[in-house]
Amino acid sequence: MIVGIPKEIKNHEYRVGATPEMVKLLKRAGHEIHVQTGAGSAIGFSDELYTAAGAKIVKDAKTLYEAEMIIKVKEPQESEYPLLKEGQILFCYLHLAPDPEQTKHLLERKVVGIAYETITDRNDRLPLLFPMSEIAGRIAIQVGATALQLNGGGRGVLLGGVPGVPPAKVVVLGGGALGTQAARMALGLGADVTIVDLNLTRLRELDAMYGPSLKTLYSTPVAIEEAVTKADLVVGAVLVPGKCAPKLLTRAMLKKMMPRSVIVDAAIDQGGCTESSRPTTHSEPTYVEEGVIHYCVTNMPGACARTATQALTNATLPYALKIATEGYKQALQDDPGLMLGLNVCHGHVTNRCVAQDLGYDYMPPQQLLRTDEDAESDSLVYADA
Repeated sequence: MIVGIPKEIKNHEYRVGATPEMVKLLKRAGHEIHVQTGAGSAIGFSDELYTAAGAKIVKDAKTLYEAEMIIKVKEPQESEYPLLKEGQILFCYLHLAPDPEQTKHLLERKVVGIAYETITDRNDRLPLLFPMSEIAGRIAIQVGATALQLNGGGRGVLLGGVPGVPPAKVVVLGGGALGTQAARMALGLGADVTIVDLNLTRLRELDAMYGPSLKTLYSTPVAIEEAVTKADLVVGAVLVPGKCAPKLLTRAMLKKMMPRSVIVDAAIDQGGCTESSRPTTHSEPTYVEEGVIHYCVTNMPGACARTATQALTNATLPYALKIATEGYKQALQDDPGLMLGLNVCHGHVTNRCVAQDLGYDYMPPQQLLRTDEDAESDSLVYADA
């Protein structure tokens, strides 16, 4: 199979879909790898390294997108939509539920969109989202601490305090991979940390891991309001796979927060978990709403692009090899967790959560993996079924 690795064009996105080592392994498996020139140069992966790994360097995106399978990091940008073609495999983060415009274009182009963020493993974990969640959780505390400084527009509070002065209060909404890493980083800096979650089992696990240094709080609107109104820094880390993030922090709560406190909404890829969140970029990462600083960058791990690329490709490599070698139909049929990654296929929405959130008809992916004749005769299952 011809596999294309494009240069990412999202604002300050320097990650790349494959390292030279990953290219070498795909090449060894018998595939032809095309890499757009400069795709990894910002993070030390030169065209020469890709060539040495067996890749063919392609000068422009139009030529690169002639490949049968595209492996990238972030969702296609507006200028990339016309380059997509029917039946082309798109293997990357998509985050479709909060992005109706992208969804419309992917359906019109009839691509096979396999989203990193909805693939599961045998333990129902999200193996391709996990490494980026770990990085985003750690970055969230770094950028939050900086935003709290006066030169960042904040209250002038040091996260860990000093002897005789109490530390900052940090509230983390969500106890998954991202939230856990955020809490760990904040605790390491000496902050007063509370983590909020609906899952009592997870709260018990966190209590066992960190002991009394970490406060745990069962998630209710009243509990969240009480916690965030006393917080210097709030990290949004909630996730419902495939769906828009729930709006846990309302505008009414926001108005009660301390002036120049900070929200880092790391759930912004799925629409954000506060009513006041809107996507920002690394060029202009923050804005102020109701006197509260918001950091809502949609590609937070891109700030540490070399580390993030290496962590991501460690996770994507086995799946990329499987899809390229077996073809997407056989690969999906062999792996139910990979099947859950199929979000759009030949003009149909094949992820139930995306269909529900955006009002599309839902086509079970198993139907599209039958013969063309069977697929044509299958009736749609509606999103509210």
